[in-house]
Amino acid sequence: MSQIQTISGRGIPLVGSDIDTDRIIPARFLRCVTFDGLGEQVFADDRQQTQGNHPFDLPQYQGANILVVNGNFGCGSSREHAPQALAKWGIQAIIGESFAEIFFGNCVAIGVPCLTATPEQVQQLQQALQEYPQLSMQLDLADQRVQCGDLTLEVNMNTGSRQMFLSGTWDSCGQLLANVKDIQTTASQLPYIDWANSATAS
Repeated sequence: MSQIQTISGRGIPLVGSDIDTDRIIPARFLRCVTFDGLGEQVFADDRQQTQGNHPFDLPQYQGANILVVNGNFGCGSSREHAPQALAKWGIQAIIGESFAEIFFGNCVAIGVPCLTATPEQVQQLQQALQEYPQLSMQLDLADQRVQCGDLTLEVNMNTGSRQMFLSGTWDSCGQLLANVKDIQTTASQLPYIDWANSATAS
């Protein structure tokens, strides 16, 4: 299973509260059959309006993998395409003041930890990344700390979700593969499955 304990890289600051899922990935892109290609369309309308000045377009933030946001990030509709689009762009973790509950859950489901910090701490991180985009960042889920250059701050995640990342149990497919023998044993004992014929067919 995929344990996630630390995430290292560079940060990208996205200033503004109440950024909803329709801004993250506009509705016209939800017709896709798979999530492939969504990363190119993340914040499509915002990026068009800012004419190349959106953080996701600026050259200094290309390759960044830790997103730093403000309050109520991911509010609005429950579309799972929003965290998928961020992940396809390259985001591996998000630090913010607060997150919409469904967005947070959708992020956990795909292995993108969302951690909270105080508004003052978030502002410190965003300012540091605006002034020095090449600063290295390291996010430690076990210790609930983020280091950004010389700046070290405490961040928070609820215990249940954090343990899912640390143990790898956020990864449903990984759990199935890790426990395939137990699953086969249980399935063989179910009275409504002809296990012998099912095994032959596969």
